[in-house]
Amino acid sequence: MAIIDSRYIQHLFGLSRIAYKTWRRRFLFLIGGICVGLAAIVMAFLADITQSYFRHMLSLWPYVPFFVTPLGFGFCAYLARNFFPGSQGSGIPQVIAATQVADRTARLRLVSLRVAFGKVLVMMLGFLSGASIGREGPSVQVGAAIMGSFAWLSPYRQNGLLLAGSAAGIAAAFNTPLAGIVFGIEEMSRSFESKTNGLVLGAVIAAGLTSLAIVGDYAYFGSTPAVLPLGPAWAVVPVCGIAGGLSGGLFSRILILFGNGLPGTVGGWIWRHPIVFAILCGLGVAICGFFSGGTVHGTGYEQARAIVHGENTQAFSFASWKFLATIFSSISGIPGGLFAPSLSIGAGLGVDLSPLFHNVPIGALALLGMVAYLSGVVQAPMTSFVIVGEMTEDHAMIIPLMVAAVIATACSKLIYNEGLYHALAKNFVRALGGKPEELAEVEE
Repeated sequence: MAIIDSRYIQHLFGLSRIAYKTWRRRFLFLIGGICVGLAAIVMAFLADITQSYFRHMLSLWPYVPFFVTPLGFGFCAYLARNFFPGSQGSGIPQVIAATQVADRTARLRLVSLRVAFGKVLVMMLGFLSGASIGREGPSVQVGAAIMGSFAWLSPYRQNGLLLAGSAAGIAAAFNTPLAGIVFGIEEMSRSFESKTNGLVLGAVIAAGLTSLAIVGDYAYFGSTPAVLPLGPAWAVVPVCGIAGGLSGGLFSRILILFGNGLPGTVGGWIWRHPIVFAILCGLGVAICGFFSGGTVHGTGYEQARAIVHGENTQAFSFASWKFLATIFSSISGIPGGLFAPSLSIGAGLGVDLSPLFHNVPIGALALLGMVAYLSGVVQAPMTSFVIVGEMTEDHAMIIPLMVAAVIATACSKLIYNEGLYHALAKNFVRALGGKPEELAEVEE
């Protein structure tokens, strides 16, 4: 009897220990999600302030970008390369690379708190310089870094922590919790792990509630009433899908080409003079800003929102100048994301197509262009239509957005048969001594 009691007590103790570890892990993800939500709110606040300062300088002197932007790009590139290596670009490729490297210590070199701090600091300097960048992609790297900092409490779930931080970063940045989950599954993990996604959901909920508590319930672009009735108006769907997919695919191919290093003399010169190259990219952005009337600087949020609501359709050249300005900003080596600029380019694409479709509301054209172009860039159709649908609360457009996203992704693959972020992640994997073709599984 004593032996039975002893075994019974040991069995109960074992169950208690398992339960303790399970709930500690869940609590860890929830706390991490709250921290990611707070970080995303701070990044949004700082981004708005720095962009407003640049717009103020621009209003005082229209030629200020020809001085501030090139010098700012050079300074940002210098800081990113010499003080915060791994902070360049959007940050999403770095997180993907971190999940593909077996060495847990090496992967944190891309998602450490130091890198996250540098990411935010240099990105804000980029906004202050008039760069055409976004803050949503960097929120993924910052979110992963924050969650990854808890890895010492759960060392065998480091990939799960990075995945959860990435999803929570997108959810909090756009106030789109569903899109955060879809992004985590479709783009970051490229697989469905039921145990991990339960924890990802917890982190996304925590980040979303944090944002909700501080900034309130809001739609990123505001609620839109755009509708596309079934019938002849649907001809715009494949047109937007093809145009957005091809232009987004071209954008991705250019970024991948520069990310892998241009061949020949030009590529060698860029490799030897990265700061000078960043200054020239800044000059390119300044030129785009001058000819666009200053509309291409920053995230492009105000322009896209105005187009979506039919308040201001912008010039027909807006999409082209924003496209070029975002390319210059992205290849310069300064930190900054692609989501918001891509959405504004897509909205501008809708404006460009409006003369062909007089019977289609400009708001519907803008939404279709946004989804199509974003799908063409990232080749993640589910993330694209979910994120646009959530940020506009326009449920009537969901089916057309789905169709446009699928068509755009297929067209983008004709130009480059691999997603932008995963293609760029290979360079970081190689730098850490890993093999790009071997994807590390998310730990149970």
